[in-house]
Amino acid sequence: MKVLWPFGVALRGEASNHLMLRWLKTVVVSDEEKAHKMRQVGTRKASESEPLSKCRKQSRWHQNLGAWGCPGMSLAGARLLARRCPAWRRRESGLRLSRGTWEGGRRYRVPVPVGAGRARGSAPGGRNRKALSTVAASAGGPARSSGEALVIGAERRGRLIYWFVRTSNRVSPGRRRVSRSGPEGKPFQIPKQLVWEAYRRVKANKGAAGVDGESIADFESDLRGNLYKIWNRMSSGTYFPPPVMAVEIPKSGGGTRTLGVPTVADRVAQTVAAMALEARTESIFHEDSYGYRPRRGALDAVAKCRLRCWKKDWVIDLDVQKFFDSVPWDLMVKAVEANITTSQKWVLLYVRRWLAAPLRQPGGTLAVRDRGTPQGSAVSPVLANLFMHYAFDLFLAREFPGVEFERYADDAVVHCASEQEAREVLAALASRMEEVGLRLHPAKTKIVYCKDDRRRGSHEHTSFTFLGYAFRPRGARRADGKMFTGFQPAVSPDALKKMGQQVRQWRIHTWTGHDLNELAALVNPVVAGWMNYYGRFYRSQLYPLLRRVNTYLMRWAGKKYKRLRAYKRFTRWWSGVTEREPRLFAHWAWTRELAGLR
Repeated sequence: MKVLWPFGVALRGEASNHLMLRWLKTVVVSDEEKAHKMRQVGTRKASESEPLSKCRKQSRWHQNLGAWGCPGMSLAGARLLARRCPAWRRRESGLRLSRGTWEGGRRYRVPVPVGAGRARGSAPGGRNRKALSTVAASAGGPARSSGEALVIGAERRGRLIYWFVRTSNRVSPGRRRVSRSGPEGKPFQIPKQLVWEAYRRVKANKGAAGVDGESIADFESDLRGNLYKIWNRMSSGTYFPPPVMAVEIPKSGGGTRTLGVPTVADRVAQTVAAMALEARTESIFHEDSYGYRPRRGALDAVAKCRLRCWKKDWVIDLDVQKFFDSVPWDLMVKAVEANITTSQKWVLLYVRRWLAAPLRQPGGTLAVRDRGTPQGSAVSPVLANLFMHYAFDLFLAREFPGVEFERYADDAVVHCASEQEAREVLAALASRMEEVGLRLHPAKTKIVYCKDDRRRGSHEHTSFTFLGYAFRPRGARRADGKMFTGFQPAVSPDALKKMGQQVRQWRIHTWTGHDLNELAALVNPVVAGWMNYYGRFYRSQLYPLLRRVNTYLMRWAGKKYKRLRAYKRFTRWWSGVTEREPRLFAHWAWTRELAGLR
C-alpha cells in the first residue's frame, strides 16, 4: 500500500536519498557532525563544485544504511539537502520557497516501513539532543530562532505532527494555513458545524441587506472566509455587532412599526446564539407557547384557541404595547443567564452586545437604545419567548392553574369560565406586566364573550382577532346537514383588505406581454401561501378574493386577444382553459368563478 512519507519519523528500509531530501523539513544538526556530513553523501564524498543533480544521482544511502540516523528536525520548511549536499548552498534553480513549503519537484509516495517510529523525546539514532544546534538557518532553512514560536502555535521540534503529507495540506487537519487558527486556545468553544447550520437557516429565510449593503449573494462570494471570520471572532470573544438598519413598515391599524435589519454576517452570528439557546429553552417552555418554536406554528395556536373557545365562554384578548421596543434589558439578561451552561457564557456576552447595538435611522443617524430588542433580528424571537416565559406563562400557571391560554410571542389569548374570573385574571396580568416593565395595550386588550347558538347572552365585545383570524359567530353546518351558529375563526377583514391591495397592485390585466404560464408562475407562490394559511379554517371567506384574481385574468385575456372581448367567446375560452389545465393556477382548485363582468 502506498502512503505519504511522515514528518519526524526515523527512516528504515529502502528509501532513496532524493526522497528523503524532498520530504524532510529543517533539521537540527549537531555541531560535531555538521562538518563531516556536509562533505559526504552516503559513502561517497562530494566537492563544493558538484551540481546538486549529480549528488542526487550518485548517492545510495539505502545500500549502506539499514536505518537512517536523522538527529532530529523541526517544521521551518527546509530540506535535508541543506546538510547533505554542499551544492544546495547555490540554491539550484527550480526549487523555491513558496508559502512556507519548498516546491520545485514532484512529491513522491513511498511506503512507510514497519517500525519506523521512535520513542517520544529521544533523538533518532539513539543520540542525545544535548549540544545540538537549534538555528534553522545553519541547516539551510528559513532563519528562525529556536525560541521563536510558529505563527500557528508553538510546537515541539521533532514532534510527529501529521502522518500523511500531501501536495495540498488543507485536505486534512494536520497543517493549517498560517493566517488561520484552530480552536486551541480559544476562550469559547463554538463548533464550526453550528456556524454552518446557522448560515443555512439564514439563507433559507432570505432577507434584505443590512447597513453594509451586503446581500446573501455577496456574502457567498467569499463564503468560507466570511464564516471563518464569524467563528473565529465569536470563539475569541472579539465579535462586536454592527449597527442595525431601521426600516419602518405600515401597520394594519394605522401608524408604522420599526423593524431592525441586521447585516447578513450578524444574522448568522445571532442564529448561532439562538440555536445554542434552543436546546435548553425548548425543554422549559410552556406547551401553550407557539411563537417561533420548532414544529409549532401560528395555525396550531389558532386550532387550539378554537377548541377552547367552544368549551369556555369568556376570552381575554391580550396585547402587550410596544413589547419589542420597551422590554427591559436587565430582566432579559437574567432570563438568559438562568438558561445557559458554564460552557455557554459566550451567549450571555453577545446577547448584551446585541441588545446595545445602535439603530441606524433612515436619515443616517445612529439612535442609542437603553431598552428593547430590534424586531426582525434572528435572536429577538428567542429572547422574547424566554422573557414572556417567566413574565407571563409561569405567572399564569402559578397564580391561576385552572386558566388556559395560547401565546404567540407578545400576542396571547386567555380562556376563562366566567366574566368575573376574566376580570380578576386581567387585573392580575396588568399588574404583572407593570412589574416587569411592560404595559398592556389599552385599546387592543379586552374581554370577549364567545356567543353562539348555545350561548345567547350579550356583551360589549363578541369577536376578537388572533394571528390574522377573526373569531366571531358564524354560520356552520352540522354533519347531518343542518345549519347552526358557531364561534368560528376565519380570515380577518384587515388581512383580506391587505391581500386585496396586493392583488390590485399587481395590475394583472396589463401584463399582455406574458402568456398564462408566465402569469401563473408569478401569481401562484403568493396566492398559494394565502390559501395555505388563511384557508385552513372557514376557507369560504377567501372565495371573493380568489374570484377577483379570476376577474383580472378575464380583463387580461380581453386586452391580449381582441376576439375574446365578446363575453360569449370569452366564456367558451375560459371553460376550455380551466378544463384542459385545471391546476394551472393554484386557486382554481377552490374556485373558477368570476367576481363580475368587465
